[in-house]
Amino acid sequence: MSLKYRKIGVAFTGSFCTYQTAFRQLEALVKEGAQVQTIFSHASAGTNSRFGKWEDFIRRAEDITQTPVLREIPEVEPIGPKALFDVIAVLPCTGNTIAKLANGITDGPVTMAVKAHLRNERPVVLSLSTNDALGMNLKNIGILMNAKNIYFVPFGQDSPVKKPNSMIAHAELLIPTIEHALEGKQIQPVVVSPF
Repeated sequence: MSLKYRKIGVAFTGSFCTYQTAFRQLEALVKEGAQVQTIFSHASAGTNSRFGKWEDFIRRAEDITQTPVLREIPEVEPIGPKALFDVIAVLPCTGNTIAKLANGITDGPVTMAVKAHLRNERPVVLSLSTNDALGMNLKNIGILMNAKNIYFVPFGQDSPVKKPNSMIAHAELLIPTIEHALEGKQIQPVVVSPF
């Protein structure tokens, strides 16, 4: 399936250590010919970390997509009524965001974007990155695995000895996951070997 001309929302949440990989996937989507719009959570649009400054991340996203980043709830609310996207990918999707999505909490631009998009029964792809996937967040992942129109980029443990509860998506599988999701299918296998 071609992603050319497909309208794709890519939502960034606060797993800053994965941003270099996320930006490579953003570039790959643009190279495929998709019309990409980025959405930044409040954390990603306002937190400096050892991985970089938030202003630099926003500038990079805008340079890649040639569109302004959406950063506030009122900016993303029209996603539902106007059916703006064919698919939304949350890349990276933190444990905090997973918990909020599983429990219907829409207190920021990313969770509101997903809620607005799901009202149109269109696919949402989650590329998880969380230190507690096999801990407190396991139940939330299970809820979302069983939710209609939610799909996961295949994921595995990234540091089984040092961080046994931590899991991260194989972000290089984002595009094939999106292609499957647009056909209403979950790419398989979902849980893959460690990194």
